[in-house]
Amino acid sequence: MRVRDWDDIVSDVVDSGADADDWRAVAGDRASGVGEDFYLGHPSQGVYHLKTYAKNPYEVHGVGARVARKVDDGLADFLPTEDDAGRFAVQSPVEDEDEAEEKASELEQVVQAHADAPTTPDDFFEDVMETLDSPAFGPMEYDPHGRPDRMDDLADEFEDAEELLNSELDDIIDDDGVGRGFQ
Repeated sequence: MRVRDWDDIVSDVVDSGADADDWRAVAGDRASGVGEDFYLGHPSQGVYHLKTYAKNPYEVHGVGARVARKVDDGLADFLPTEDDAGRFAVQSPVEDEDEAEEKASELEQVVQAHADAPTTPDDFFEDVMETLDSPAFGPMEYDPHGRPDRMDDLADEFEDAEELLNSELDDIIDDDGVGRGFQ
């Protein structure tokens, strides 16, 4: 397992070329210390674990690692399903003004189509993500004020990674001279 900057892990997800709508995520507060834990899984890409904290409103620091090469039946139980209410997406910025205008026009058409016809929130979300060419999106279990049970299950499953990533993030926080993250 190789510990890397959290941005590098997100870049791996963006560049993976995997089916964008097959990603699953679990996120919440770290079990100890400042920041958040984030697990991101895909059947063919495996499971990534990220630990981050907001140094200030404009800077997020963190570390991550790929903790499993694929999601097998045992790991799939720890990740949310389509039936879970929350959703997440990873977005890449548009490259220029022309692309921004094109995406805005396409998005306007999608919104209008869903306004004119019966639809579900999940269908709307999926159509918007596909229109924006989101490289990763899907169901998410997130607790903004605690830890979902699945997160503790994943931490137990990847106990060595949990300890190593905690230590690495704590070092970053100490080096930043921050006693607590930005809330």
